[in-house]
Amino acid sequence: MFRSGRTGRIAVAGERDAALAGRLAALARTGLSASADAAMDRFARLVANVLDVPVALVALAEDGRQVFPGMAGAGRPWSVSRQAALADSVCAYVVESGAPLVVADARTDPRTLSGPVVTHLHAAGYMGVPLTDPRGVVLGALCAVDPRPRRWSEREVQALEDLAAACEAELRLRIVSRQAEEARAETAALLARSELVLRASEVLADTTGVEEVRTQVGELITSDLKPVYVGFSLEPVSRPARARRQPRAHAQAPQVDPDGGAWPTARAVQDKRLVEVHGAGEVRAAYGRHAAARWESLGFASMVCLPLTGTHRTFGALALAWDTPHRPDVAERAVLYAVSGYAAQALERALFLDDRIDVARQLQEAMLTDLPTVDGLEMAALYRPAAAQDMVGGDWYDAFTLKRAPDGEAAALAVTIGDITGHDMRAATLMGQARSMLRQADHDHPDGGPVTAVQALESANTALDLDLSGTLVHAHLTPAADGWTLTWTNAGHPAPLLARPGLSCEQLDGHDLLLHPSLHGHHRTQRRLHLPAGATLLLYTDGLVERPGQDIDAGIQRACALLREGSGRPLEELLETIVDRVAGDAPGDDVALLALRVTHPHHADPA
Repeated sequence: MFRSGRTGRIAVAGERDAALAGRLAALARTGLSASADAAMDRFARLVANVLDVPVALVALAEDGRQVFPGMAGAGRPWSVSRQAALADSVCAYVVESGAPLVVADARTDPRTLSGPVVTHLHAAGYMGVPLTDPRGVVLGALCAVDPRPRRWSEREVQALEDLAAACEAELRLRIVSRQAEEARAETAALLARSELVLRASEVLADTTGVEEVRTQVGELITSDLKPVYVGFSLEPVSRPARARRQPRAHAQAPQVDPDGGAWPTARAVQDKRLVEVHGAGEVRAAYGRHAAARWESLGFASMVCLPLTGTHRTFGALALAWDTPHRPDVAERAVLYAVSGYAAQALERALFLDDRIDVARQLQEAMLTDLPTVDGLEMAALYRPAAAQDMVGGDWYDAFTLKRAPDGEAAALAVTIGDITGHDMRAATLMGQARSMLRQADHDHPDGGPVTAVQALESANTALDLDLSGTLVHAHLTPAADGWTLTWTNAGHPAPLLARPGLSCEQLDGHDLLLHPSLHGHHRTQRRLHLPAGATLLLYTDGLVERPGQDIDAGIQRACALLREGSGRPLEELLETIVDRVAGDAPGDDVALLALRVTHPHHADPA
């Protein structure tokens, strides 16, 4: 029995709370409270005039108080504050009963012995009719107050009910209009979120790198949900030992997402579900005091983390944080799940491309020669990859000694700078083949000079159907009495630069057609030039001087001036300066440089 009665009391209290919540929500939609409203004041005046009473009120019942947005005839302080306590008021009786209240003398009627209307307005005759919303929830009452006892006629009761119906229609119109505005806003929000998901599917389909995916997701989500932080927490990916690139950076700030320890992103990955935390108390309870201290230092109020699950594994988590409390509704959750799904697909593709690019980079870098030591020559080389990580090219340099020089003497040197067409694995592979075939051609035809080696490369390209194309400069250096002799052939490549003591820097102009299967058989030429002691030769690829919005000739002239000015500087230092000042620290294409400086005439090995 006790349990049954308690359950009944709880049920009644729950119904009462639900009714109050419904009434407050409806009142909020009317936009009315303890401030004068022109339309409600008009209804109060109509009641006063039609029923010939000195005071009329539009009374609305809030939580613990009644407010009077419509009032006629009430003096101070009522006309200023327009509110009073709800407890034991006549309005409360109308709200609770949901029925009209007609009293001849409120001072003697047991239902109305106390309350602000009776005590402060000195009411005797009182009549109130309930005002309801479209669902029938009583919001308040339209009241007529007479300081004298009064027996209300049926005609007067009907008049007040008619006026209450009109006032009620105004309230309901406001509620419905506000609901329509809310529905339109909700529809617009849903449409915007649908568009966000559509944009995510379109934008993330074209991403090629992890950082690009993170940036696009951040821009998409921030524009709609307004978090203060968006980041990825990615599981570690092992990289091959030979990779010269820096290891992939953590895609989320370390201070936000620790590498180890308890944190919401780790829970999302582990449980493969959406994880929410709100406030330092929740963080402390779920993840410990160290996590709570980090949370407080970040200034977050709410965080949502979703797993990034690909085809074969979970890559990590997507994390969003707000600096004010934010609990995603069902629509937001759906959007976040959709965006995280598209992000996971994009990450899977980006990581796959990164792996391929790493392999291509390693292949390309493996072809970059360790320069030989040659008496009488100082040599240095520099290779700087494009700023865009997916721009793997076919740029290379090479230098190797020849067993036999074209004139039959020993100690000749072969050097090459080249650029195979393309920015992918195939370009890097073809570059390696071209390098090897040129070396073989030089050793097979020691008396032919550089032009013979290039022609042999073209013949092999045609015979093996490699479809190799690109540009290169291939040169031989042989000892001379007071320096070195340079013999070179240029297959459509940027002209080498030469700085000789006492002379201005010059371009070694003149070139033949570039390398291409369709151009095989065209006549090629080679040129010869003396390099005295102190001369510096620079071979380079077009990534050095070709930049969007910049004239190539201007870049070449700037490189030439730096080469001339740096005649006394170490070559490695000089090459760094030339690349920094001409190509910049984020070149749009790979840059390869090879420089040679004549230090003194070659001294033949006595053996």
